[in-house]
Amino acid sequence: MTIDRCRPAWNPYLATCPTRQVLDCVADKWTVLVLGLLRSGPWRFGQLRKGIEGLSQKMLTQTLRALERDGIVRREVFACSPPKVEYSLTPLGQSLAATLDALRLWAERHMDEVMRHRDLYDEAAAQQGPALAKLIWAPP
Repeated sequence: MTIDRCRPAWNPYLATCPTRQVLDCVADKWTVLVLGLLRSGPWRFGQLRKGIEGLSQKMLTQTLRALERDGIVRREVFACSPPKVEYSLTPLGQSLAATLDALRLWAERHMDEVMRHRDLYDEAAAQQGPALAKLIWAPP
């Protein structure tokens, strides 16, 4: 593997770095869920839509297009009547899906703890009432 010394190192902490665009796409909840399903093999559009509750046709279309553009998802059209379209992961997408699956598993493992913390926070906020609300939501 050769390193291109002319290209600057990618740094997502810089506002102009294109890695931010990739992070916007892959950190999206719909992307995480779509890639999670595609890990098991090719899926058709309707199957993906049914497999992820709350995902609209518009959002699924946008998500799949963005993932296809970035080389993460492959869209394959089969010449039959009616036309059949399947979505699958590219090798790049498989590596990303494995990474995102670890995030999903973390969320599943720690959801009880997160919910406990939310309840404690909400209780404390309710007890402190309007004073806390002013402190938290005060305009600059």
